[in-house]
Amino acid sequence: MGVLTDYFRAADAAAVVRVLELTEGGLPPLGTDGSFDGVEAKGVDPDVMLGQLIAAVLGEPWRVGLVAETAVWPTTPEPGPAGPEDEDDPWATGPWVTELGDATRDALAGVPDERIPAAVGQWAGAEEWGGADPADLLPLAEELIALARRARAAGERLYCWMCL
Repeated sequence: MGVLTDYFRAADAAAVVRVLELTEGGLPPLGTDGSFDGVEAKGVDPDVMLGQLIAAVLGEPWRVGLVAETAVWPTTPEPGPAGPEDEDDPWATGPWVTELGDATRDALAGVPDERIPAAVGQWAGAEEWGGADPADLLPLAEELIALARRARAAGERLYCWMCL
């Protein structure tokens, strides 16, 4: 079972929650009228996969917690599932949305264009990619960087929507 991930920008967590309440946690199609500006990034979780890109952009080793996240959705208290059979707990079933720290947005937004190919080459070398060709990852990295630049220019935050 794969994890679907979309990255998007919004003014604040309250704006995100308002939309998710209307859609019962679903994210409207990205880039359509009235929806969020974002990037589909199947399987690129914030902590590990995006964290590997952030580490490459910053020129430092990846570490747990490099990408700071704050839960935005579900809005219920985070009790955690009572067990795998707890299908009523939104924390067990998703979808989930986290707000990424501004340091992540700013690291992506601030990478010089000439440094992007080298950073993507390092990112492609991450064990989780299983030997991916940097040329295959370059378009995704460029989309994430462009999204971060738009978010920073607009004074917005980055968010990650995830579901199973």
